[in-house]
Amino acid sequence: MNQTLAIIVYIVIGLAVVGGLVPVFLKARKNSQNYTGPRDANDPAPLDPSAPDPAGADSSMSAGTLLEDRPETQAPASDLEIVEPVAPSALETPLPAEGRLVRLRARLAKSNTALGKGLLALLSGDKIDEGVWEEVEETLLLADIGTDSTMELVDTLRDRVKVLGTRSPEHVQAMLREELIKLVDPTMDRSLNISRHEDRPAVLMVVGVNGVGKTTTVGKLARVFVAEDKDVLLGAADTFRAAAAEQLATWGARVGVPTVKSDVDGADPASVAFEAVKAGIEGEVDVVMIDTAGRLQNKVGLMDELGKVKRVIEKQATVDEVLLVLDATTGQNGLAQAKVFSDVVNITGIVLTKLDGTAKGGIVVAIQKSLGVPVKLVGLGEGADDLAPFDAESFVDALLS
Repeated sequence: MNQTLAIIVYIVIGLAVVGGLVPVFLKARKNSQNYTGPRDANDPAPLDPSAPDPAGADSSMSAGTLLEDRPETQAPASDLEIVEPVAPSALETPLPAEGRLVRLRARLAKSNTALGKGLLALLSGDKIDEGVWEEVEETLLLADIGTDSTMELVDTLRDRVKVLGTRSPEHVQAMLREELIKLVDPTMDRSLNISRHEDRPAVLMVVGVNGVGKTTTVGKLARVFVAEDKDVLLGAADTFRAAAAEQLATWGARVGVPTVKSDVDGADPASVAFEAVKAGIEGEVDVVMIDTAGRLQNKVGLMDELGKVKRVIEKQATVDEVLLVLDATTGQNGLAQAKVFSDVVNITGIVLTKLDGTAKGGIVVAIQKSLGVPVKLVGLGEGADDLAPFDAESFVDALLS
């Protein structure tokens, strides 16, 4: 009897110790080193050399089912492990925001020539008659600016040309620039709300349909945050796509941040997200970023599940940013996606990817006008520095360059 009781006591103690390992480890690392990256060779408590490589690790959190009404203290913390990053010498440093903006303008100027050159050509003639205005209208519609915004822009330009009585191509082009900037709306707040709270980290969720570049966006953002001396933790809540968690862990390894992941296919994404945020709170990190699985906006069950992920996270911390990643090449279909996602998880910002591969840059205007949500970031390629903060004037100048 005494032997059986002793065994039970050992098991309980073991579970309690394992459940507290990760948060304690993160907190100790932060407090002792003001941690912003992985340990170096002189660290008095180095990482276990036998631990799996983060780029191909298969030992990670085995997440159980987390019901919406389950108390947060009952989450499966005892199975939690963190995929640690690589040595500091392998870390990458991103270009500063100004440098990425320069790349943005150069890439857009090369790719969005159909819109910019088309408009400038139409408005550079000696005669600007009704036929020209109709062609301008058609060009704007093809760029996916949207019917209402197109009519507003054309009517305003036509009236200004009439009132001023000008036919100078330079003056007309200057007016076009002014009106396009107004449509893109430089007054919108495009900053990311990632300041750490007094008792918890900022929490950022990234959502969207399949194949738009969510995981890559998370990795690139983490890279920028680390360069700003922020402690970051990644949560791999995409538990359905093959190798999604490994892809995120690889990004974590590149930029020097740990990743919470599950090696169980189809594990409950809400449980993974919950545990990532919990580890971030107890480890006193600055930002927790949650990568979610891609889902079609017309699949009610999957969209409901996304809502559940957000609700479960908010049992212990407010979600400060929900970024919707959209593929710019999808045009008006992206607008339909944005509306559904916004209804489910209250989108706070848009990340527009593949903007360098389309002449449909007008979708920026259409989305913002429809949702009242700003485009905060734009992706221009597969490179690590091909994610830039969105700037209205730079965007319009690139279109018209």
